Amino acid sequence: MTNHKPGQSKTLLTLFDSLPRHGGSPAVLALSETGVEACSYTELANDVVRMARGLVGAGVAPGEAVALFASESAEYIISCLAIIRAGAAAMPVDVQSDAAALRHVLADSDVRFILTTTDKMEKLRSLADVTLILLDAEEDDPRGWQHLPEGPEALPRPQPNDPATLFYTSGTTGRPKGVPLSHANLAFQIKAVADADVLSNGDRMAVPLPMHHVYPFVIGMLAPLALGSALIIPHSLTGPQIVRALKEGEATIMVGVPRLYDAMFAGIMTKVENRGKLAENVVSTLLGLSIALRRRLGIRVGKRLFSTLHAQIAPQLRVLLCGGAPLDPDLAWKLEGLGWELSIGYGLTETAPLLTMNLPGSSRLDSIGHIVDGVELKINTAADSETGTMGIQDDTTPCSQGEIQARGPNVFSGYRGLPEQTAIAFTDDGWFRTGDLGYIDDKGYVYITGRLKELIVTSGGENIQPAAVEAVYAEDPLIREFALLQKGRQLAGLVVPEVGEIRRRGYDALAPAVREAVTEQAKRLPSYQRISDYVLTRDPLPRTRLGKLRRHLLSELYDQAQALEQANGNGDVGPMPMGEMSGEDIALLENPTARQVWDWLVSRYPTHRLTPETSPQLDLGIDSLEWVTLTLAIEQGFGVHLSAEAVERIDTVRDFLREVSEAPTLEEGTEPNTFLGAPEQAISESQKHWLKPLNSSQSIAAATLHAFNRLAMRALFRVRVEGIENLQLAGPFVITPNHTSYLDSFALGAALDAAMLRRTYWAGWRGVAFTGPLARAFSRLGRVLPVDPARGAMSSLALGASILQRGDGLIWFPEGKRSIDGKLQPFRPGIGLMLDRFPVPVVPVYIQGTHEALPPERKWPRLRRITLVIGAPLDPQQLARQGAGRNASERITHALREEVAALGKKMSS
Repeated sequence: MTNHKPGQSKTLLTLFDSLPRHGGSPAVLALSETGVEACSYTELANDVVRMARGLVGAGVAPGEAVALFASESAEYIISCLAIIRAGAAAMPVDVQSDAAALRHVLADSDVRFILTTTDKMEKLRSLADVTLILLDAEEDDPRGWQHLPEGPEALPRPQPNDPATLFYTSGTTGRPKGVPLSHANLAFQIKAVADADVLSNGDRMAVPLPMHHVYPFVIGMLAPLALGSALIIPHSLTGPQIVRALKEGEATIMVGVPRLYDAMFAGIMTKVENRGKLAENVVSTLLGLSIALRRRLGIRVGKRLFSTLHAQIAPQLRVLLCGGAPLDPDLAWKLEGLGWELSIGYGLTETAPLLTMNLPGSSRLDSIGHIVDGVELKINTAADSETGTMGIQDDTTPCSQGEIQARGPNVFSGYRGLPEQTAIAFTDDGWFRTGDLGYIDDKGYVYITGRLKELIVTSGGENIQPAAVEAVYAEDPLIREFALLQKGRQLAGLVVPEVGEIRRRGYDALAPAVREAVTEQAKRLPSYQRISDYVLTRDPLPRTRLGKLRRHLLSELYDQAQALEQANGNGDVGPMPMGEMSGEDIALLENPTARQVWDWLVSRYPTHRLTPETSPQLDLGIDSLEWVTLTLAIEQGFGVHLSAEAVERIDTVRDFLREVSEAPTLEEGTEPNTFLGAPEQAISESQKHWLKPLNSSQSIAAATLHAFNRLAMRALFRVRVEGIENLQLAGPFVITPNHTSYLDSFALGAALDAAMLRRTYWAGWRGVAFTGPLARAFSRLGRVLPVDPARGAMSSLALGASILQRGDGLIWFPEGKRSIDGKLQPFRPGIGLMLDRFPVPVVPVYIQGTHEALPPERKWPRLRRITLVIGAPLDPQQLARQGAGRNASERITHALREEVAALGKKMSS
């Protein structure tokens, strides 16, 4: 294939003229829910001209802004190009803008026409009196763009300085400002990308970013189309859909931002960690080797070492383009080590966007690269009275640091309708103030060290760039996000905890875990950079769609979080409004099942604060077999089956919604709760290991341990048993004791004879009974089954049900966990579900004295008398008739708790 590079054009007409030359080659590959819809270059060129003529015929004037308010699609691409070809300025608007921001943008731009989709019409009608043109209208709908009046054959031919686009800044420091970019600005940028030889017409560019930002608009759309590359548009901007787009679209290049690549790498490592410590160590070693070879010798081995990974994600993907925000060098090297090539760009909306490029093959991934040919950069180290900022000298770098200032054909002429802001943005001699601090080394590499407007000056006169401090605190695995701000004369932090990791490490609450993390990370910082106070927030920090912190909102958010902490230790209640959610979360809720489950969770937990970051375990109290209730309700209410493996992956509500959106639906006529219908099919191979009979040597060891336990418990705790005759059971049975201490199992084991123990299995918490090789060995001898009270509830129930199906006995603690105060807790629903499916005799047991001997807060026991009262065997069907509840399993659970409680009252009297 011939690579047609754009020549030295001053307008985008060269781009439009080149489109038909690529003929039937794919121009846009847009993923739908079920497949990929392809649009060829011929089809693209024809539709662009047809829509452009229609826009002119509808009255669109040269140079006026025409808004585009829609999600990315093939029609979106056509619309962007058609607006520019009609001589107007394409103005892509963030579909997630709140009403105030949207109203400001539409009023400030004097928009008369908006291209949109059916689902966005209502929002626009309530905000502006404009002409709406639909991109997804039915064929006979006159509002569709195909029904625009036929315009002239000869379309306008814009001049270099005419506006081609109008972007609004993302508002990281205040109200968005309009940034018009001319044909000359964009044409220069396209040529710069073409000259860099990063992509060609044989490439397929994945664009998992919203195109209302100049970076994906120019680098992810205009430049690839000018070179004849194919664009791949994901069905939605969620992680699974992005991975799907990479694979099904056969992407060779992806344009992304640091937060996207950080999530991508974290997802890879999570999968590795889930395979065990050995796999984690092997991957870590290979990754370190790959990075070392790449950094020291320039040898790339990552693609071969991690060929399986590439095959799973995107076999053809070779280059990752990164811009929009600074990329952590450590992350950059990790991505290179995995086998991808990095190309890093730096610029701003006002510079269309690129000022520098760090091309593939660079050994300086901490740099933003060399200056683009034709662009001038300088470092201003002098004090600047107009902006109230100054350059910074730093002895740790060989060059002077200061504000980066730019000049060149890609720099805009000024903000729309804001002459005072424009005057501040430029120096007297015409240099654009980027607001970024940095330096240029003796090899011409440019480095960013911070932002002028973000600089914090302490009461002691020290200068602090927040990003550097934030990176240190956020390195702790227990902290998901961290923002630094100045409150009064002190440094403070906003902390978003990493609930999944906190839960995995066994913490029962967020506050102590975060306190330890903050204290530990502070030791790595000089004293003047350490925070004096912080507050926890469960809501994600406010960011632009490209991941930049909206710092002007942090102080207010800090005050709100602090007030909530003081007023209510549990924080706010109610659901997070959709307008405050991230783009990924809004896209996720566009899935009908996910939206239904979100609404169901809102109604089920009205007294809790519900956000995508909410932890089902730590925030909603779903810490045991309550998962069974939830999954059954979802099966019965929405026809979606969540497997045990899916439940184990859930750390946040976001994970929950993602799993239900991707879970298989039940076939018509299929009964829910199939994991109890065929229990051995619902358990893993590793779980089946615990069901195997003991061999002869293990049986001897088990009998010895039982004899020793029986002797020790009776000698030390004078164990007394009432109602032992109630355990003369021949077939399968379930024993349900109360649970106040780790001594409960040992006391009950001492009460049973050897013959019964040989056919009895115990449900044991994975977090205690299976924590190490020795504990696992003893659990195996004691016939203990691994039950996780916080996750894997369905497979845990299936494990217990398989014991009953085989005709053996099962000891199950129906409270799910130890009682803190010694009082009987509510029973978890699992026991009712199991007994409803397998109505075997159930024996209630009440244990007294173990809480006094070894309560949960003590490490060593005290010698106290222990008494067990064993009740008569109960018929689950009779329990279902006498208990209270909406269904049989709930009534069994309720009645069984009443029976155990009655034994406790009898003992007390």
